[in-house]
Amino acid sequence: MAEDVAPKLVWEALMSDPDATLCDVRTNAEWSFVGVPDLEQTGKHPLMIQWQVFPSMQQNPNFLDQLKQGVTSHEHPLYFLCRTGGRGLAAAMAAKAAGYTKVFNIKDGFEGPADARGHRGHVAGWKSEGLPWKQN
Repeated sequence: MAEDVAPKLVWEALMSDPDATLCDVRTNAEWSFVGVPDLEQTGKHPLMIQWQVFPSMQQNPNFLDQLKQGVTSHEHPLYFLCRTGGRGLAAAMAAKAAGYTKVFNIKDGFEGPADARGHRGHVAGWKSEGLPWKQN
């Protein structure tokens, strides 16, 4: 099982550990229309690999190959981010099964659960924690 880590702790790890990587496993549509983590202050860029391919939402058959291209060391910390935590956890577990030893799921993902009005990004997750993000 991959451990859930709070977004602010992930930010601290990205700031302090030069080997730590954030892997955003949402779809290209989510990256375009919802936004992405802005890691400029860390001197890094998120690794963008779809866990499921938009629009079919079938699992990306090239996920592990793309991960291996982006992260060559199996010992470096990897933090997986999706919308609410489900796909991030699945991707983290796949990475762990592939031999990556330090894999983590970012708790509540980028947007977290919906609030009472059905809107995301206000209750929990990367955005609601006030961590840097941007829209293209």
